[in-house]
Amino acid sequence: MITRSPALLQRHDEAEPLALPPAWQAQLAGAIRDPAELCRRLGLDPAWRPGAEAGHGLFEVRVPEAFLARMRPGDPTDPLLRQVLPLGEELLPTPGYVADPLEEAAHTPAKGLIHKYRGRVLLITSPACAVNCRYCFRRHFPYAENAPSRAQWESSLDHLRRDPTIVEAILSGGDPLAASDRQLAWLVERLAAIPHLRRLRIHTRLPVMIPDRIDAALLDWLGSTRLQKVVVLHINHAQEIDDAVIDACARLRAAGVTLLNQSVLLRGVNDSVDALAALSERLFEAGVLPYYLHVLDPVAGAAHFDVPDEEARELVAGLREVLPGFLMPRLVREIPGEGSKTPL
Repeated sequence: MITRSPALLQRHDEAEPLALPPAWQAQLAGAIRDPAELCRRLGLDPAWRPGAEAGHGLFEVRVPEAFLARMRPGDPTDPLLRQVLPLGEELLPTPGYVADPLEEAAHTPAKGLIHKYRGRVLLITSPACAVNCRYCFRRHFPYAENAPSRAQWESSLDHLRRDPTIVEAILSGGDPLAASDRQLAWLVERLAAIPHLRRLRIHTRLPVMIPDRIDAALLDWLGSTRLQKVVVLHINHAQEIDDAVIDACARLRAAGVTLLNQSVLLRGVNDSVDALAALSERLFEAGVLPYYLHVLDPVAGAAHFDVPDEEARELVAGLREVLPGFLMPRLVREIPGEGSKTPL
């Protein structure tokens, strides 16, 4: 079983005094982590429980209460539930579906640092996530081996300092916003001190899963950095965006953040023109621009989400007939060894 334990995160902050955690941290700690409880809370037929427990054995359940509240009780086909409910199908081996589909292990020059593309590097800022998505391409990632301490972070920062071609630092994970604000402020301050860095990009699900994460402490360090700020959200279905998410996005925009969204095309979640169009429209209502629509990365355990490339192209063609160009996400695949995402 893969466990993204809060203990991995706490190693960054061992010196912090004990205090009442912020509201978002309490919600993060209180996420549902038992497949039986998830099925019970949503009133699912007991027949779903064995598969949920089997899939949980490979990759544990994690669902925040705020996300659970947007699901339809008693409906196993709910597009939000489908993203997080383990299934027995995850245990079936599928040719071509592997543990490291993007071959990230070959591009890790320092602990917690991935450098695949020219001009930008990715920092595994936190091993924790607010939610465990069943299709996650890092569901088998060795987070325990890539959760550096502050002292070890200096090695990663040295890699950035030595390479003047790097202009963008990407905070990823896990979910980078699962780290404490003290840790993030420390890291972003050091990044901003590197003269050739211009942009800070944060890839996160937390403003969607737990909108309370966008609080005053986060806005303080994020709003004060000299770096241009981009937050890339990960939203797959319009149902994920409620009023609390819209408010969180408004707070980010007020702090000078450019908001983009990337989605994954998922069987049974958003594999229709209507679903994708509704997502783009709802994103724009929240002040977020569609950015990428990824085809599924072939990670072991997720083959049941696959939408074939030809069907994906047909969906995007249908989407062009109903959406203006600025609401069209780019259909892409990430291919190991390529210098950028590959358009389809």
